[in-house]
Amino acid sequence: MAADPHASQFMTMLLKMMNPKRTIEIGVYTGYSLLATAISTPPDAKITAIDPVRSWYEIGLPFIIKAGIEDKIDFIQSQALPILDNLLLVRKEGSFDFAFVDADKQNYGNYHERLMKLVKVGGVMVYDNTLWGGTVAKHDGDVPDDSATVGHKGGAVTQSTIQFNKSIAADPRVDISLAPLGDGITVCRRIY
Repeated sequence: MAADPHASQFMTMLLKMMNPKRTIEIGVYTGYSLLATAISTPPDAKITAIDPVRSWYEIGLPFIIKAGIEDKIDFIQSQALPILDNLLLVRKEGSFDFAFVDADKQNYGNYHERLMKLVKVGGVMVYDNTLWGGTVAKHDGDVPDDSATVGHKGGAVTQSTIQFNKSIAADPRVDISLAPLGDGITVCRRIY
């Protein structure tokens, strides 16, 4: 469930080119992508990291501490939507330069709408797992049911991912590129 190494390498190069000062990560798990982000951003960068399970984050925390970058990270144990809604109330629009999302796929559309306000014009949002094991390219009748198995690729998660991919492809507010790295990453640049 960690970010793919190839996708992370691509993301670190993107971050180094952008030089972002404020980033947000939705879905931390054991912190592999968080570590990559923290290492690839300037020394004074700050990362807001949101995940509902702190014990997963703590698995990777020794590596973050060893890298000397724990001061960059503000870990928030919570579901992401309430935190994003609160950030919209307490911060000005465009207060983040970069966002990485690797969380519950059914909420990608909800995350995207909030991030469109939180990420500055010209900023970048990266969504992981947008190919969802290739199931997004299957015909409806060929999509396996994932309703009973956590982590199984198909069914409701596939349909959510297909809908998300369609919606951002048609979103005039962003430039997008879906790269076949790992399980697919979609890079969006906010235009307006």
